[in-house]
Amino acid sequence: MNWQPELDELTRREAFAREMGGADKVKRQHDSGRLTVRERIEKIADKGSFHETGAISGLGEYEQNGDLKTVTPANCVFGRAKVDGRPVVIVGDDFTVRGGSA
Repeated sequence: MNWQPELDELTRREAFAREMGGADKVKRQHDSGRLTVRERIEKIADKGSFHETGAISGLGEYEQNGDLKTVTPANCVFGRAKVDGRPVVIVGDDFTVRGGSA
């Protein structure tokens, strides 16, 4: 059995999460002098140690034929990382998605 189509779909859905609330909302964060949640996590976590859980969760929008069109990601970014070599859990609100409200 070939799992590549499913793996490709997961990668596609993760890409939606990386877009956060969209380029315009990320720009608004930056224009206000604020970092996005993923930028904040990148600054606190040891390089390459953050492993996000639930990145593909969110609200999907589908085409008439049932194909996934887009995903509005959940506003909560959650995962494990290391800070100064110590294991930690990191949770942050993504204010580019619904103002960070659940």
